[in-house]
Amino acid sequence: MGVYGEQVLPRIVNVACDMKEAVAQRRRVCAGLAGDVVEIGFGSGLNVPHYPAAVTEVFAVEPADVAWRLARKRVSATSIPVHREGLDGQALPFPDDRFDAALSTWTMCTIPDIDAALRELRRVLKPGGTLHFVEHGLAPDERVRRWQHRFDPLQQRLFGGCHLTRPTADLLRGAGFVITELDAFYEKGAPKMLAAQTLGVAQSP
Repeated sequence: MGVYGEQVLPRIVNVACDMKEAVAQRRRVCAGLAGDVVEIGFGSGLNVPHYPAAVTEVFAVEPADVAWRLARKRVSATSIPVHREGLDGQALPFPDDRFDAALSTWTMCTIPDIDAALRELRRVLKPGGTLHFVEHGLAPDERVRRWQHRFDPLQQRLFGGCHLTRPTADLLRGAGFVITELDAFYEKGAPKMLAAQTLGVAQSP
């Protein structure tokens, strides 16, 4: 990834993804989590303050050492055990049917093989387990989509392979998840091509 991707980008994300609107969405998406949870794209632990008391343990999948170091204060401040146990959402180091729930916040956009990552989440979730997600992706409006497709190559270069044009809900359904809750909206205060969000819960049958 180079110096920018390994050293600079995790620090940018730590600040940019901890603003008011993002914090409110983190609070919403973490509500209802319970039991043992796998979190892909753990980053600098910005979700940690929002884990409900019903969460018993969290296994964090995070490739960036800098992000994990930035997470130390948040991890040490919670009574919920948090372990860094994986580096790649496309190949999770856990047995089948291991987790009660999974969490992904603005992560599916950056995983190179998102289909493989969703298959892995299905594998490690117990039958009936839930994936809580908030992601930005393809906008509902065609005019905005055209701008997203134009800007997407630059977005990927600037933000570690982040895509603006992934249809999150369709990808989840294609992987066999059943979406039980879904809210599609534009985040306030950001250009629409960057602000198309989907937040919800998907269940593994």
